[in-house]
Amino acid sequence: MVVSLRLPLISSLLSPASSRSPNFAFSRRALGISWRHQRPPLRLPLLSSPFSPRSSSTNTEIRTESSKNRVSEGPITPRSQDFNAWYLDVIANAELADYGPVRGTMVIRPYGYAIWEAIQEYLNVKFKETGHENMYFPQFIPYSFIEKEASHVEGFSPELALVTIGGGKELEEKLVVRPTSETIVNHMFTQWIHSHRDLPLMINQWANVTRWEMRTKPFVRTLEFLWQEGHTAHASPEEAEKEAIQMIDIYTKFSYEQAAIPVIAGRKSKVETFAGADKTYTIEAMMGDRKALQAGTSHNLGQNFSRAFGTQFTDENGQRQHVWQTSWAISTRFVGGIIMTHGDDGGLMLPPKLAPIQVVIIPIWKKDGDKAEVLNAASSVKEFLQTAGLKVKLDESDQKTAGWKFNFWEMKGVPLRIEIGPKDVASKSVVISRRDIPGKQGKVFGISMEPSVLEAYVKETLDEIQSSLLQQARTFRDSNIVDVSSYNELKEAISEGKWARGPWSASDQDELRVKEETGATIRCFPFEQPQGPKTCLMTGNPAEEVAIFAKSY
Repeated sequence: MVVSLRLPLISSLLSPASSRSPNFAFSRRALGISWRHQRPPLRLPLLSSPFSPRSSSTNTEIRTESSKNRVSEGPITPRSQDFNAWYLDVIANAELADYGPVRGTMVIRPYGYAIWEAIQEYLNVKFKETGHENMYFPQFIPYSFIEKEASHVEGFSPELALVTIGGGKELEEKLVVRPTSETIVNHMFTQWIHSHRDLPLMINQWANVTRWEMRTKPFVRTLEFLWQEGHTAHASPEEAEKEAIQMIDIYTKFSYEQAAIPVIAGRKSKVETFAGADKTYTIEAMMGDRKALQAGTSHNLGQNFSRAFGTQFTDENGQRQHVWQTSWAISTRFVGGIIMTHGDDGGLMLPPKLAPIQVVIIPIWKKDGDKAEVLNAASSVKEFLQTAGLKVKLDESDQKTAGWKFNFWEMKGVPLRIEIGPKDVASKSVVISRRDIPGKQGKVFGISMEPSVLEAYVKETLDEIQSSLLQQARTFRDSNIVDVSSYNELKEAISEGKWARGPWSASDQDELRVKEETGATIRCFPFEQPQGPKTCLMTGNPAEEVAIFAKSY
């Protein structure tokens, strides 16, 4: 079947791509990685690069590179010099993703997808522990479904991709390519829910969604992305609220304990609330450039969608009631959050609990006579560490030098490196280097190869790295949040690239004024609030809560 996409409200996308300078442009570097601590730069050989120039096309839907985002070949751009270029370089050199042929899309490569799989594995267990079941809904949604909930269609209309032709014929009703699934979920819930005995109904799906973004950034904001979206229906508003809070708590725990990202959990302002929800809860993370990343959301939908779709049940008193609902999601933008939170000039720095490879083993030999002995020892270490439940890679290729391998695996963010040479075999020991502590300070010699000793040391060190990354990120975050008591102080903090935290009880119009004048938005009203009386920084009136303002992705 041939499907033609006709897109509403995107006339600007149909003008020549070269005049638009889209932000979704990956670096064209070969794998060039710089040594740290005054080591000479190491240029890795040019591979068949996915970032080499592509032939031009007159089809404006095919992505063309812009000079704004093109970076010359060479080592990874330092973070402090150009954060955006650094981010694109890391994605390219660490082989996390490539761009797709349609502008704004990306191909997630195996190493990048493995990070997403680690996120999936953790969350899948938590969802099932809390009573949710996985299922799947169609990608195509009748446009009439989107129109049923007024605020929903208003909020999503600029981002919709529509299918108007199928099988070579004009469709009787245009179809929306799934931007989110509240509408089709309600259509099905209406058929499945009849009595209070059918509640609660709690499901989740792992899927892709399409939102026609005007400005894109790999992992963080793309035309199509992967996510999980949970949807639940309840018999009372209290149950729905409890569910919405429970899920944002799960996301918060995941962020701290798995991703080592110290997010701030809280409630969105009315202006920033999800289209069609009564309340939106969020986890906000500070990236390395001090911008905020909305890393996950949980929505209390109230009865907005159930009233629009007539999703009702018969309660215990025989009365017909509309169900109370929630929806919640985390997407592949979390991979971008991990990159931007922990990475450094050497490339990725992955938290051990989410790293596709936790330990890389580098065998080193100069004489051919030493090769077999060293490889046998390295293979033995790999085998018992894998048996101990660790994710281990043995790099036994002999086409690259040991120094090349050191830098390559550092760039890919592997938490621990084990080096084994002839002298180590003779002494039955290994050398271990930590990714989070550069240079000689992070290298320890003479760790025994005895399985129980080495296993204990490696596991303990991985735990230390996990804790260290979280503490470093927390220190960075806290040092860049400024408490403010006036609008002038807020503007000054934002102009310095920091987050501003201050009492707020002003109007939606005042909130929009802040956004227009500073570029910052209310990221959330944190769950953790200071005690005592407060005065709104904008109006001088009493305030019950403090809000956090920041520029965001």
